[in-house]
Amino acid sequence: MRHRKSFNHLSRKTGHRRLMLANMASSLITHKRIMTTLAKAKALRSYVEPLISKSKEDTTHSRRVVFSYLQDKEATAELFKEVGIKVAGRPGGYTRIIKLAPRMGDNADVAMIELVDFNELLVSDKKVKKAGRSRRGGGTTKAAGEAAAPAKEKAPKAAAPVAIEEAVVEEEIQAPEAAAMEAPEASAENESGEEEKKD
Repeated sequence: MRHRKSFNHLSRKTGHRRLMLANMASSLITHKRIMTTLAKAKALRSYVEPLISKSKEDTTHSRRVVFSYLQDKEATAELFKEVGIKVAGRPGGYTRIIKLAPRMGDNADVAMIELVDFNELLVSDKKVKKAGRSRRGGGTTKAAGEAAAPAKEKAPKAAAPVAIEEAVVEEEIQAPEAAAMEAPEASAENESGEEEKKD
């Protein structure tokens, strides 16, 4: 019986567990999201978040501390160049765990762990507004009409440069064809001229 169990040992000895978490942390930093079991994802979160906090302060000491955990130069460099800069304003909670369907075969709980600031779907400059339903129909149709009107005005402006480019391309295509059509006529005139000279 394991009394006062303070963390999940993941059915591994200390060395195996430490290296496994270091490899998973390197993969998470490099690829920004990985899929694993739920227990490993929770263990990885407690392993990698202090390292991300260290990466906010780019000093030689913090780089050496992070490298002692990760044992991967590329992952350490990427952590300080990209991740540390992007999470500088965040006080914590750098990772997100999303539960997925159970794994085929052994029915293990699978989860995806990702870095919060690197999800392009959730972190976007443009926030899409949902068309809400109301009891009165005037609000949604008016808003939809106003949204459609600017889109119609912008369409011709965007189409104009494309039409100009197409016209230029057509002129470039037609120019060699016109030269090719003139060339046989000139050669025919030269041949008839040469025949007249010979006579």
